[in-house]
Amino acid sequence: MRNLIIAFFSAGLLLTSCKTEKKETSTESTEVKKEVTAEVKNEEPKLFGEKLSDAAALTTEDVLKNYKDLKIGDTVTVKFASKINEVCSKKGCWMKLPLSQEEEIMVRFKDYGFFMPLDSQGKDVIVEGKAFVKVTPVDELRHYAEDAGKSKEEIEKITEPKKEMAFLAHGVLLK
Repeated sequence: MRNLIIAFFSAGLLLTSCKTEKKETSTESTEVKKEVTAEVKNEEPKLFGEKLSDAAALTTEDVLKNYKDLKIGDTVTVKFASKINEVCSKKGCWMKLPLSQEEEIMVRFKDYGFFMPLDSQGKDVIVEGKAFVKVTPVDELRHYAEDAGKSKEEIEKITEPKKEMAFLAHGVLLK
């Protein structure tokens, strides 16, 4: 009889402890779902680098006009809105933004002080910083092609320096 009482008591204790664990697990699961849902609903712009707002941002057409007037060595400080075409696939240390269907600019970040999320391609941004024109050497062009995940054959086809529009951002607002 004594063994029977101990067995019933043990079984009850076992069932109670199992029930409590399931309850805690489902509570954790519900909390995680709430956090994920809150993150999806939270569409606040993310700031990288120095503080900036989206007020008075130029269009890409206006920026392209500014670039057309620049010579190698000239700089102009601008803030404009665009959409990210490409991001460094290794650590987000640069991005390319279109100014028109034919023209895009390489954007790097002041003092490598911040990087863009690797999944930010296709997202809208506002950037502020210095626009300039430069000649990019072959080794640097090949390095960027490698960061972008280009094939070895594509990288080897880069044989001449390139005059291009560039941008050094001190702040980025990712929407």
